[in-house]
Amino acid sequence: MSFLGAFRPSASAFSGLLWKNPWRMSATRKARVRQRLRDVDTVIDTIRTSGVQCRALECAKQLPTESEMHPRDKYMVFSPHGANFRKSVHKVPKFTRKTLRVNPRGF
Repeated sequence: MSFLGAFRPSASAFSGLLWKNPWRMSATRKARVRQRLRDVDTVIDTIRTSGVQCRALECAKQLPTESEMHPRDKYMVFSPHGANFRKSVHKVPKFTRKTLRVNPRGF
């Protein structure tokens, strides 16, 4: 089997790189994260004004809004294995389904 010619595999195919995950978030991806946070804020406000009461809503009222959050908290989450105990939000699996607004105290 010869690996010469037009259809030879790339270096990533040789080394077995499966997920092409960039090391830094793009500006459009950050904008989508901010928009997603704002969408959640509007849903919480809508439910709050409708008069519905539940324990989850009481917990959601204590969360900071997107405008109150520091950029470090918008795009990074606590990770005991990451450098400086932080990890970029796009490296976390299913980060759109988790509440990442609250980190442990001191981080």
